[in-house]
Amino acid sequence: SVSTALMAREAKVNELQRMLTEKDSATEALRKSVADALLGFKGKGVNVEEKDGRIYVTLDNSLLFGSGKWDVGSEGTKALDQLSAVLAENPDINILIEGHTDDDKYYGGQVIKDNWDLSVMRATSVVKILTKNKGVDPTRVTAAGRSEYLPVASNEEDAGKAKNRRIEIILIPDYQALLDLINE
Repeated sequence: SVSTALMAREAKVNELQRMLTEKDSATEALRKSVADALLGFKGKGVNVEEKDGRIYVTLDNSLLFGSGKWDVGSEGTKALDQLSAVLAENPDINILIEGHTDDDKYYGGQVIKDNWDLSVMRATSVVKILTKNKGVDPTRVTAAGRSEYLPVASNEEDAGKAKNRRIEIILIPDYQALLDLINE
């Protein structure tokens, strides 16, 4: 009957609403945990924000790498170790690590040919540190290089270039249960 169908639809809408609210509060709790874990690095080139249901952790290269290098220094390693502890407590989050560069040409030589290579090597270095924590399952981690093609500031000035040289760690909650319900 029509009323039974309407009641079923209303129940589904209510369930979706409940799951969306739950998802939003879980995302906010994750953002807060990450921000708290990185509190000691405030003002040292760390930013944590929520956009579109994902958490973006942006780390300036000045915190992580020397110029043209891809091995992470001690201060950056400390920050990543603290982040990995939070990631280990959230096993159903997928983790995308993106390396970004400015548009200065890279003259590397043998291993690194250009900004594409450099951005990938930097992302991979971060992955290796995060996955040293046994609670961070490598199957949920992706390393990506974006080179100079997603700048957040103008490359005309040094301050802009510095902003563009960054690692973005994007935490992507698993919405499979929500998608399953929508597709039912």
